[in-house]
Amino acid sequence: MKLHNNITDAIFRSLHEIFEENKYADKVIERVLKSNPKWGARDRRFIAETTYEIVRWYRLLREITPHKEREIESIFGTYSEWKKLSPSDTIEERVESVQFIRKIRESIPDWMDELGVKELGEETWEKELSFLNQEAKVVLRTNTLKTTRAELQKKLHEAEIDTYIPANYNDALVLSKRKNVFTTPVFKEGWFEVQDASSQLVAPFMQLKNGMRVIDACAGAGGKTLQIAALMNNRGKVIALDTEQWKLDELKKRARRAGASNVETRLIDSSKAIKRMENSADRLLLDVPCSGLGVLRRNPDAKWKLSLEFIERMKILQQKILTEYSVMLKKGGIMVYSTCSILPSENEKQVEKFILAQNGAFELVDQKKIMPSEGFDGFFMAAILKK
Repeated sequence: MKLHNNITDAIFRSLHEIFEENKYADKVIERVLKSNPKWGARDRRFIAETTYEIVRWYRLLREITPHKEREIESIFGTYSEWKKLSPSDTIEERVESVQFIRKIRESIPDWMDELGVKELGEETWEKELSFLNQEAKVVLRTNTLKTTRAELQKKLHEAEIDTYIPANYNDALVLSKRKNVFTTPVFKEGWFEVQDASSQLVAPFMQLKNGMRVIDACAGAGGKTLQIAALMNNRGKVIALDTEQWKLDELKKRARRAGASNVETRLIDSSKAIKRMENSADRLLLDVPCSGLGVLRRNPDAKWKLSLEFIERMKILQQKILTEYSVMLKKGGIMVYSTCSILPSENEKQVEKFILAQNGAFELVDQKKIMPSEGFDGFFMAAILKK
């Protein structure tokens, strides 16, 4: 592929915003791609994929780049040599020279390597890191309120988007090749949502039944909320809570498109919002903020934005949410605590700490950890019964 100046300039601009202005990669790339409507699908894919790959391998590329006067341009030159986009006599030797230094080979900060070894052990961390550096698959969740997985797969195939069915996931379809699914008629008609396969396991873990009153207390833009509504066949009530109104506004739009008519949104603007719903939920989902270490392949720039201090703050927040939000659960109800982290300190240990502090009022029913090496995002979920 011939690299035109406007293509390389777009990549340089994206990398500059990500690394020097500390902006989020997905938002940067979205904005950059919108800046030139004349780019075709191939150019857009190259800009996005190249930017993400350089972000993913930034430390490795920086280490093997001989001249760093203009760092971003120099690193792009090294990347081009590495991917055989431009000739090089030394690139293989330079890559080989750092293969025995894991934090450079896998392109992560020193502190993250130390933390991973401490929490997971050398062997597990080594294994999971290699999977976290693979490109994330695009996974769809069939909206069973409107269609079946087989019918959705057929319609996507007619739109020249091929998918396959992964084992052990009831409603998931995985794209065989990355394509823009948001312009398809079936997306506009609400037949599917983009949601990783691991994330799709959280709502079924809640043991939902038609007619229940369910609270999704950290709903965000509502991916799991919509799945809960579908699993309950629009019967009962799903109350989506969040501290950000714009996320709830987005959820309302998605719910209309999905035909999820039993969803209600409420803003958490004070502790009174939680108090008003005390002892009201048959099921409670706490999909809490976390480090996101289980989804690094989807968000590779997080490696360079995260810190130990941030993770410690998240752990304090997780315990606060568990303690304060659990009052919304009825006796005999089940609360599911979930994260997209693979760290025991954010997962099993948080659940243990909460249950111990509750003096026998709660007990662990079941828990499940999904590691990136299993093929999709790293996730954790724990079902906790209120006695």
